[in-house]
Amino acid sequence: MQHKTHYDTVSKAIDALRLQGYTTDFNIEENVVACTAGRFAAKDFDIVDVYRYEGNSDPADEAAVYAITSSNGVKGILVTGYGASADISDAELLEKLAKA
Repeated sequence: MQHKTHYDTVSKAIDALRLQGYTTDFNIEENVVACTAGRFAAKDFDIVDVYRYEGNSDPADEAAVYAITSSNGVKGILVTGYGASADISDAELLEKLAKA
């Protein structure tokens, strides 16, 4: 995965990804990535790009913005904490997000 651009803030990354067609909001629910179109295990989606942000003074401000495409073609965005603030218990899902 090669980054084309790095955006200054999480909100700028989200705005730019929405203009590229990543319009669905993904969330982590019960160890899957979920949206209104369905629920996807780690094997059922691809991470197209990722942008990581670190807080200036507080490690709890760490965030990652993922551009995701699901196995059925849904394009969207997942925003998560990472590092100490990650709250993911599914090992396969966590591994996929960490390697991105």
